[in-house]
Amino acid sequence: MIEIEAPGRLLLGLVTGVLFGFFLQKGGVSKYAVITGQFLLRDFTMMKMMMTAIIVGGAGAYAMHSMGWVNLTIKPMLMGGVIIGALVFGVAMTVLGYCPGTAVAACAEGRKDALMGVLGMIAGAVVYAEMFPWLKSTVLALPDEGKITLPGVTGMPWWIYFAVLAAGAWLLFRWIGRKGYDHGGEA
Repeated sequence: MIEIEAPGRLLLGLVTGVLFGFFLQKGGVSKYAVITGQFLLRDFTMMKMMMTAIIVGGAGAYAMHSMGWVNLTIKPMLMGGVIIGALVFGVAMTVLGYCPGTAVAACAEGRKDALMGVLGMIAGAVVYAEMFPWLKSTVLALPDEGKITLPGVTGMPWWIYFAVLAAGAWLLFRWIGRKGYDHGGEA
């Protein structure tokens, strides 16, 4: 088991965050037009990049866990928090035109519209921290489904889920490419 001390963990977080931002920027998804193109079903660059990241990251995390390199930390599925978080995230991303990661990457590129979003995220984090005691006893206390995963619920190996997800993504990406929806293709 690899044990990383607190300063090492912070450094690892910083390095992975910088790399994530670098790949977002190089992938072209730190552009407002790419993200709004996703919402308008005209440009699927964002979806393709995020699906790839989910598959590679998820399969990598499970593989490293299987080899004993890391522990998986499964958070409880608190339905109140999931619903409220999804609503706040969805509305904010639709209004701003960036998700948190792409907003920070765009801000690093000097985009002023993204700077307003990053300032809004910081303000939201402060409000959340101040409201946390109340949220913990109300919204976050709503149905706690426990620490669940698809492999845990079904008993199927984790790699089957990622293999099916990868195959589905590959088919979807091929279809998107044939329809001309890559990089701004018209619907």
